[in-house]
Amino acid sequence: MFFHPMDILIFAALGLAMWAQSKVKGNFEKWSQVQASARMNGAQVARRILDAEGLHHVQVTHSKQGALSDHYDPKAKTIRLSDPVHNGNSISSLSVAAHEVGHAIQDSTNYSMLLLRHKLFPAANIGSQMAPFLLIGGFLLEMANLITVGIILFSAAVLFQVVTLPVEYDASRRAKNQLVQLGMISNQEVRGVGKVLNAAALTYVASTLMAVLQLIKFIMIARSQR
Repeated sequence: MFFHPMDILIFAALGLAMWAQSKVKGNFEKWSQVQASARMNGAQVARRILDAEGLHHVQVTHSKQGALSDHYDPKAKTIRLSDPVHNGNSISSLSVAAHEVGHAIQDSTNYSMLLLRHKLFPAANIGSQMAPFLLIGGFLLEMANLITVGIILFSAAVLFQVVTLPVEYDASRRAKNQLVQLGMISNQEVRGVGKVLNAAALTYVASTLMAVLQLIKFIMIARSQR
């Protein structure tokens, strides 16, 4: 169980995830040094896009959770921006702020993949917490039923990650479109926005790949023990 041929691919995916995370930080830091021509901070950019979309009820607040903790809260209808994004007027600040607005727009239009992700969250949350214990216990005790339950729960967590991919890519697409349509970035700045958003999306790809490979590993081990 602890050493399996699939581990080679899993470690490769882990390496990709670590590299992607470094790319996120590197690109954010690089483009945070480039001031956007719009001369607006992230909070102002978010507010302008929201108002242009008629989402006047969605609030934009200052998060105290630290850098890269930016997110959209669908329950509170609130976009929470970290200090570098909320107060910054760099390409990185605008990119991240617009991306979070992209999620708010998805919510307002009932974007199908976002709705699916919301429905999957309870099962995925339980699966991510319980599956490791069930799988380890099932393999050690050689209890097939326990392994099966663990695999099913882990599958829910993996499915949640798979569904997250199109949600994140769509939010980034909406972000770039809004920044361009509202004239908040120039043609030269589009490249920087793409660099920041694509690096962030790559982290989701890497983590999803690793989760899928782990699921395949558990299924292969379970079949070999039958």
